[in-house]
Amino acid sequence: MIVGRGLIASLFTDCDKEDTIFFASGVSNSLETKTEEFLREENLIRKIIAQHSDKIFVYFSTCSVYDSSKTGSFYLLHKLKMEQIIKNTIDKFLILRVSNAVGKGGNPNLLMNYIVNAVKNNETINVHTKATRNLIDAEDVKNITFDLLQKNELNKIINVAYTQNYSIIEILETVENFYSIKPQINLIRSGAGYDIRVAEIEEYFQKNNMISKDIYIQKILKKYYSE
Repeated sequence: MIVGRGLIASLFTDCDKEDTIFFASGVSNSLETKTEEFLREENLIRKIIAQHSDKIFVYFSTCSVYDSSKTGSFYLLHKLKMEQIIKNTIDKFLILRVSNAVGKGGNPNLLMNYIVNAVKNNETINVHTKATRNLIDAEDVKNITFDLLQKNELNKIINVAYTQNYSIIEILETVENFYSIKPQINLIRSGAGYDIRVAEIEEYFQKNNMISKDIYIQKILKKYYSE
């Protein structure tokens, strides 16, 4: 059973599992502050758990919980609360904290969608020079999820992210080379990054020869942004 209509939810459309809930619905705007938006997701989670308590509940959370600059944000506090509800009320769960997933379509405000569109439209991009982000191919999110389920890695919180971060400058340089378009940028000497522990899934990238971060991001661009 799939709950949600966004990028992550769409990954499981053709490979749904009868004994598993893939919960990828909820508040998508990390800057949201309206209580009713958060309450809608909480009520839906509680309803589905009550109706399907015998199934494995896979919840897609966010690696942003490690971002110290966002400590105390409504969005992150909500995500942590949802994780706690799931841990406390269902016997079989898997909480996956996902980094910046890149895939076909999705919200135009997602990092890579925003950068690509801004470069192609010759829009000025404010670049925080010290900022880093972790990009992961959405298809790898799906594959890793099924790998973990197959291994019966239940009742755990696992980070689903690439093995290395990218600076915003690195991402822009790759996009520039891909389209042969010089981006319009405004450099701001600020920003930060945060490390994401991926020991539980590192083997996936090794066995699939996804070690080079340069090749990895280039393949993402070719896969989802070729014209």
